[in-house]
Amino acid sequence: MPQTADIALIGLAVMGQNIVLNMNDHGYVVAAFNRTVSKVDEFMANEAKGTKVLGAHSLEEMVGMLKRPRRVMLLVKAGKPVDEFINLLVPLLEPGDIIIDGGNSYYPDTVRRYKELKEKGILFVGSGVSGGEEGARHGPSLMPGGAPEAWPHIKAIFQSIAAKVDGNVPCCDWVGESGAGHFVKMVHNGIEYGDMQLICEAYNLLHDGLGLDNAKLAEVFTEWNQGELDSYLIEITSKIFTFKDTDGSYLLDHILDAAGQKGTGKWTVDSGLELGAPVTLIAEAVFARMISSLKDERVAASAVLVGPENPKFTGDVKLTLEDIRQALYASKIISYAQGYMLMRQASEQYKWNLNMGGLALMWRGGCIIRSRFLGEIKAAFDRNPNLTNLMLDHFFSDALKKAQGGWRRTVALGAQLGIPTTTFSNALSFYDSYRSARLPANLLQAQRDYFGAHTYERVDQPRGKFFHSNWTGQGGTVSSSTYNA
Repeated sequence: MPQTADIALIGLAVMGQNIVLNMNDHGYVVAAFNRTVSKVDEFMANEAKGTKVLGAHSLEEMVGMLKRPRRVMLLVKAGKPVDEFINLLVPLLEPGDIIIDGGNSYYPDTVRRYKELKEKGILFVGSGVSGGEEGARHGPSLMPGGAPEAWPHIKAIFQSIAAKVDGNVPCCDWVGESGAGHFVKMVHNGIEYGDMQLICEAYNLLHDGLGLDNAKLAEVFTEWNQGELDSYLIEITSKIFTFKDTDGSYLLDHILDAAGQKGTGKWTVDSGLELGAPVTLIAEAVFARMISSLKDERVAASAVLVGPENPKFTGDVKLTLEDIRQALYASKIISYAQGYMLMRQASEQYKWNLNMGGLALMWRGGCIIRSRFLGEIKAAFDRNPNLTNLMLDHFFSDALKKAQGGWRRTVALGAQLGIPTTTFSNALSFYDSYRSARLPANLLQAQRDYFGAHTYERVDQPRGKFFHSNWTGQGGTVSSSTYNA
């Protein structure tokens, strides 16, 4: 069998098909395979008709089509299917060949696969792929990490099919070793959770609070998309407001208010807890989806639990619109700041040496959170590669200062009207906590020492020196060992 294919791709669902066609458009010969082989024939007879794509009816046939080193990309459901295909592929490959997992895998799984395949001489890459169907077809954001030796062999393919920004710069570069690529994609998705919930809360305030109809909402979001909030999510939201159902009514008004999730937001929060990074806004966005899923309980509760008396907006609509815009922008800064705090912790913990500014550039195009905003993040890390928190860069600190009045009024408005603003409120609380030189944790430490002899530190003594007091006169001088858990 002639070895003419540059790369193989397994998994011909929407993302897989579009990545194959994208590679084909850029001059690469792709061997396509799917577990349900009939899908291969359907793809070849329809979407791939007239292309250089090669259809394979078995893994053996697919591998036989590949040039060396063989490059095989998986776009299958995360979890067990990835392991199953890896186990089937390994006997067909040889040392130096490359397996790429382009799904939304949990990064500890990627770390495990990277180690297991390294022992067999197979180079494993876990790559985040963002941008949905449109991005996959015309240019996604790609976040590859894993075996560094694999990068020279996949770099040209990945950077050619990726989205381009700033004079043809690809939204793709090497992220780091082991599970770095999928970790960064996970954080991307966590930030996406935050972005979406913030937009939903703005919508709730504008629609239920200010009484704006869909046409006016579309107008507001279109205007917002011309300024600081310019982004893919704001753009599509403006279009969603005016999309009509088959009967001519607005489709949005017929969609159930119960959101789903696939787990990447939860993984981000779990990682924040594990690494000690307070991704509180992302956590609230995950919990907001959980609360939304309790539809029947919420309907029952709405008939029993009461909110503010006469919750009617009586203020200036134009001024309040600007307040809500400022709250959305400021909270968005907090969401990204938290995501970057988590990535910094992971980079230090796992010695990945993540390029923070470079990550922002990778997200400038192709992905769901692409926005003008990311250019400012890249600039911030260009100014200071060792920046500990985005909020400390002068661009972002100035933006937060400017937006603060509207931000606080927006959170207060939500409380007055009984409209939940969980992520707006959380973002503001996080900001106030982070800027506080002193927090009430001294009392918390006293409580812990009182009931459990957990010890405390003193402001008049060096950090790391611990004390215990006999608060009741009966506890004695014995204390617990000091540790963090």
